[in-house]
Amino acid sequence: MTKPVTPQEMFDLWQKMVNPGAFPLQSLMFPVVDVKEVEKKISELETVEHWLKANLGMVQLSIKSLDYQRSMLKGGEKVRSAMGDVDGTEDVPNPAMWAWNMMTEAGKSATTPRPRKAKKKSR
Repeated sequence: MTKPVTPQEMFDLWQKMVNPGAFPLQSLMFPVVDVKEVEKKISELETVEHWLKANLGMVQLSIKSLDYQRSMLKGGEKVRSAMGDVDGTEDVPNPAMWAWNMMTEAGKSATTPRPRKAKKKSR
């Protein structure tokens, strides 16, 4: 639901239309006369411009990195299809599991008995 407009708000709106210079936020139709105020406004707007340019650069960088990731994923699909593994059913070893694999191999070799060398009979 919309908020009903009070008579005070209507009067304030009428005052702004009739005398815009009496309010702190002046419109662009009635410029500020003081040079310092104009310079201050210019510096504020330049700061906003630099901030927006920095944000634009960050957005463009994000878009480029996502495009790069997409092209890498599409390139990987082409390589898999060229190798004949279209389904991707082949188990790919996890490179982060090298330590675990090493420990399990060491455990297996410790539990399996080693064949003893036969002693040579001396004559």
